[in-house]
Amino acid sequence: MSTNELTERVNVKVYNRVATVEMYRSEVFNAFDRELIKELTVKLKEISDLDAVDIVVLTGIGRTSAIDDGIQWLDSQISESEFRSVLDLVNELIVTLYGMSKLTISAVSGTVAGLGLSLALATDCIVADSSSQFAVKFIEIGLIPDGGTHFFLDQRLGETRAKQLIWDGEFHDAKEALAIGLIQEIAEGDLTTALDARVSTWLQGPIQAMIRTKKILAETHRPELLKVLELEKLGQLKMKETFDHKEGVQAFLDHREPKFIGK
Repeated sequence: MSTNELTERVNVKVYNRVATVEMYRSEVFNAFDRELIKELTVKLKEISDLDAVDIVVLTGIGRTSAIDDGIQWLDSQISESEFRSVLDLVNELIVTLYGMSKLTISAVSGTVAGLGLSLALATDCIVADSSSQFAVKFIEIGLIPDGGTHFFLDQRLGETRAKQLIWDGEFHDAKEALAIGLIQEIAEGDLTTALDARVSTWLQGPIQAMIRTKKILAETHRPELLKVLELEKLGQLKMKETFDHKEGVQAFLDHREPKFIGK
């Protein structure tokens, strides 16, 4: 991998033991479509093999739309096989990121929802701009969270608070997110400055010991994550066939409030 590899969707820069991965698709507000998911997974696997890299920083996760997963492939007209295929790609991405033998940081700004939130939660540390907002928006279109969100929210918040966050579907600002343990840091000023400070602190520490601790915990919890990802996939496939999901998608497209009936 070159130290500055620019593609249509993912920009990777490697410098001083840090790989910075920027996702950028401005035409759809950084929506996570199939190609972006596949390309990001490939890049993360390549980075995993780089001995010269100890820290991976993900940027461009924010600035998403309220339902950032690409409403076109959530549409009820998509086939079950296509839908299952997308979920398999999502699961591969999450497992790859969660299990990396690197320390991982998400630098987020703007709105973080849907799969963008799942991706951030799969990293070791979330550093957020003070204007950031966080939400689990799947409920608005009659779906459940995927991308391991159930697992990560349970890990960070506990079961009761995780359920509340999933069910209310509301936005929470950076201060609220920090208070409940959803994120680890709010940038007091510029996000880049806060991120550089965090990276510098880690690089000056016994980082191999930190990575080893991360690996032990990740390997311990990997079976549970895999189980949750499979349960999310099966649950999502069931929800896709419900009236409420179809109504939720149509209401989103019509720019109106959905009328759910619990079916």
